[in-house]
Amino acid sequence: MRRSFFGTMAALATMAVLAAAMVPFRASLSIATTALVLVVPVVIGVVLGGFTGGVICVIAGFLVYLFLFIPPYLTLFVGRAQNWAALVVYVAVMLPVARIVAVRNAARAREMRQGAELRELFQLSGLLLEDKPLDELLAAVVTTVADVFGAHQVALLLPRDGRLEVAAAAGDPLTDAQLRQVVPSSGELAGLDTAPDIRADVLVHALTAAGRPVGLLVLTASAAAGPDREPLSLFANQVALAVERAQLREQVLTTRLTEEVARLAKTLVAAVSHDLRAPLARIKASSSTLADAGIDIGPQVRQDLAGMIDKQADRLADLVQNLLDMSRIQAGVLEPRRVPTSLGALVNSVVSELTPALRGHPVRLGLPEDLPPVDVDATLIARVLTNLLENAVRHAPRDTPITIGARPAPPDAVLVFVADRGPGVSPDRRDEVFGLLARRDSDAGAGLGLSIAKTFIEAHGQRIWVVDAPDGGAKFCFTLPAVADVPEEASLGAGTHH
Repeated sequence: MRRSFFGTMAALATMAVLAAAMVPFRASLSIATTALVLVVPVVIGVVLGGFTGGVICVIAGFLVYLFLFIPPYLTLFVGRAQNWAALVVYVAVMLPVARIVAVRNAARAREMRQGAELRELFQLSGLLLEDKPLDELLAAVVTTVADVFGAHQVALLLPRDGRLEVAAAAGDPLTDAQLRQVVPSSGELAGLDTAPDIRADVLVHALTAAGRPVGLLVLTASAAAGPDREPLSLFANQVALAVERAQLREQVLTTRLTEEVARLAKTLVAAVSHDLRAPLARIKASSSTLADAGIDIGPQVRQDLAGMIDKQADRLADLVQNLLDMSRIQAGVLEPRRVPTSLGALVNSVVSELTPALRGHPVRLGLPEDLPPVDVDATLIARVLTNLLENAVRHAPRDTPITIGARPAPPDAVLVFVADRGPGVSPDRRDEVFGLLARRDSDAGAGLGLSIAKTFIEAHGQRIWVVDAPDGGAKFCFTLPAVADVPEEASLGAGTHH
């Protein structure tokens, strides 16, 4: 309406300017020339103001033509028959011209609007084909519907917990009264009417896929009236398919996640059971022997069995504590308690405690005297060294040496390594071996020790990796933060242990 008014005003102003320009020369202008000039404002009125503007300009042109350019001037007297003929021809020609121009303008505007709709719908179709999250997809759908159809209310309702709820909306939200009219009385998806229907001043369009309702598309009724209803139906079908595909994809992902969690839980139980089985078997065998009154054993054997039980119980406690600390670090509730620590003293302490479990493997230490202290949680790093040594013992042939070395790694770290003479780690598994539950059927261990070591090293902001050892086997390397300035008593000498 506003566009029609201003278009008509512009046409009338053009007519006034042209009439004023022709008045001084009207005596020398023919009636036909004047009529042709007055066609211009009529066309402007139709183009800018529509058919109504064109009709107003025809009437105004008729009056201007009669009053200013038909003698006698400044009167409404027509006079001769040829003047009547000129006026009739002017009106008879201008009205069809106005109608034709208006129809062509309307057709062009409709084509432009449809072209814009097609472009928008094409772009959205591309979006619907992408693997977008459901929330992002629904937001794009309602926004596009509002833009394409000029709707000030758009809502997409999907079932949730057995009832229809607004999943995405654009523009003004639906009122409670509109929602009561839109949602089926049962509130369930099965109660949807698949035929488009106007309720409470909004158009309710069911989204169906393969004949099954999947949701509701609700928008302002006037925005999808008449010829716009067909593209809306086509668009709704695409939306329904995309929504169903997104929902099915989420269901598949949920199912896969559930299966993966179940698999990981099963693998975790198997992995922990593998590391628990050996100490539990030794404890059971020793305790059964001690409890059997029919077996005559001497004091030394009894003491050895009791020592075995105590040692294996400590091993179980260490494994459980490692798992608990790893989970607490990963959850962010445990921070390493760092203090300046002599790496040589720490390594000697670990090797001394593990000597009975080394199964004859000699340990060679290569720790420089001038190695700077490290800023670490000594308990956690001791467990790292223990796990790496036990991993070397598990995989290396009996009586082969295990080497522990270190060197400064400027500017602020110390590189430590544990090397064995075992089969090594293939390049395709060098990242995998540190993963939780990375054990394969052919592996001798559960795979928990290396994962625990990686967690404890990364808790210090450092990294751990594995390469080939120079003499064959695996060389596990990790870095520790160095301490620049510490009191002399914090630095204890390193030694060599066999």
